[in-house]
Amino acid sequence: MLKHTLKILEELISFDTTSCYSNLALMEAIGARLDALNIPFELSFNADKTKANLFASIGDASVAGIVLSGHTDVVPVVGQPWSTDPFTLVERDGKLFGRGTCDMKGFIAVCLAMAESIQQAGLDIPIHFAFSYDEEVGCIGVRDVIAELNTRDVKPLACIVGEPTNMKIVSAHKGMLDKTCHVTGCAGHSSLPNQGVNAIYAASKLINQLQEMGDEIKQNGPFDARFEPPYTTVHVGNIQGGTVVNIIPQQCEFEYEIRNIPAQDPQLIADELERFAEESLLPDMQAISDKSDIQWSVHSAFPALDTPYEAAINPWMKKILNQGDDLSAVSYGTEAGLFSEIGIETIVCGPGSIEQAHRPDEYVEISEIQACIVFMESMLSSLKKNDLPI
Repeated sequence: MLKHTLKILEELISFDTTSCYSNLALMEAIGARLDALNIPFELSFNADKTKANLFASIGDASVAGIVLSGHTDVVPVVGQPWSTDPFTLVERDGKLFGRGTCDMKGFIAVCLAMAESIQQAGLDIPIHFAFSYDEEVGCIGVRDVIAELNTRDVKPLACIVGEPTNMKIVSAHKGMLDKTCHVTGCAGHSSLPNQGVNAIYAASKLINQLQEMGDEIKQNGPFDARFEPPYTTVHVGNIQGGTVVNIIPQQCEFEYEIRNIPAQDPQLIADELERFAEESLLPDMQAISDKSDIQWSVHSAFPALDTPYEAAINPWMKKILNQGDDLSAVSYGTEAGLFSEIGIETIVCGPGSIEQAHRPDEYVEISEIQACIVFMESMLSSLKKNDLPI
């Protein structure tokens, strides 16, 4: 099974599915593998039909089953000092190098390699594959899959998101709200700053306010010791504004994100910042120019995951993986919170370490791929015995 899996992974890595590109060629290759096994699947597309999700069902789709979820897009390699071709699988010292080996085509390769075994197992409940596009830019594609599942009379019992966790059970992760602030001031000659509205100054005051809000949360909480760091974080990632030094900048924008612990609503933090803009900045700006403005837009967002300790999926997964009572929490995000939102018990568990994701010379250890195969085989054995307690 390992040799078969690595052959599939080699094919998956060969497709450059960076989020800014299409994933259709990859989906065609996956579809061909499923067609060869007579496994039915459906594709759903983005608006311009350049990207697709794939949802396959092995078994009776009218019965509540288990979703194995993964994303097909990868982050860019531009500007990273790779020592090998990022889109050619390279094996060295027990590691498999290539963009997406860890995050997260390794998991998808295991799913596809196990497809025939799942088919032959004759399970009473179906196993679904949910392979999506544009997870890396806000869990975009999978939302259509989840919306369709939510319309069904019978929804899946559980979902396993195969992001890299070193095959440990992750039952909680932070949520994320990513917003852009667009500041419009009033241009003028830099020798007469009193006659213009400096958009960069206004933006910097908002950024300073964000930092103060983040520092207050860091100091006073709320806290959740499961996470590192154990509190909601605020981060400004980029800023653009102005043209030349002797013109008062009319435009400035910056993008920020909130990574929230499950107990804290990130929208309340965003609302506080926007009240500050409305009450403390805009009046003075508009006193000089009534065209001054501050607008906000959401770039992406996804909810936190917090599957209860007592949820039935947890002891089942611990038994399959032969793990103790500890459940992990991580600060990165996945589509797991979206599945959980519609009442599907969801955990994150997959091969590889998140520390290797998004880096040059990304890799997954072969032992992690083998551990994922063993997990899948143990899951099938459990399902044959009807051990699923959900």
